Amino acid sequence: MFARKVAVRLKPNSLAEFTNLVDHEILPWLRKQEGFLDLITLAATDGLEVAAISFWDHKRNAEAYSSWGYPEVLKILDELFDGAPYVKTFDVVSSTLQRIALARAAETENLIQEGDLVHRGYGSHETSV
Repeated sequence: MFARKVAVRLKPNSLAEFTNLVDHEILPWLRKQEGFLDLITLAATDGLEVAAISFWDHKRNAEAYSSWGYPEVLKILDELFDGAPYVKTFDVVSSTLQRIALARAAETENLIQEGDLVHRGYGSHETSV
């Protein structure tokens, strides 16, 4: 798993608008991106600094987002920033999110296998007369 941390200062009184844009425009779009797992957004108690940590399944998917998706996000949020964002990338070495992602992957694999069996006629609850 891979993480990207973006930190930036906000203009005064813009935290509510920032949060709204992240929740209603950026996060729904991120959820459609290949390899995206989660986003955690943090705000300083004074509301003048935020950090967003996005989690990705693989470095290549985070890099793909960084090269073409991230510039679009900056355009949406730019007028709220008081300075340039600071970006740093990390390999995730330990996380409960990682365990959740692995469990979801196993669950998805099980559903695919069950669906394949039903498609082939196994596991169907239909009876023939």
